[in-house]
Amino acid sequence: MAANQELVTKVKNVIEQIRPYLQADGGDVEYINLTDDNVVNIRLLGMCGNCPHSRMTLKNGIEAAVVQAIPEIKAVESVMAE
Repeated sequence: MAANQELVTKVKNVIEQIRPYLQADGGDVEYINLTDDNVVNIRLLGMCGNCPHSRMTLKNGIEAAVVQAIPEIKAVESVMAE
């Protein structure tokens, strides 16, 4: 469990580094959880939530940065607001 918590902390740190870029465009990102198979679930907020480019932002921006910084992470997925 400690290793998992360490991964969560690393993921949150990378997301915090990305957030200012999203916020500059009126969007934001929220960490939701890390699955048992090392997939990060996030929620795109603000302008990012309904932007037609959000999938590209997610895969080419957020996921690329997280996976590059933390190779153990398999993917980053966006989940819908509840």
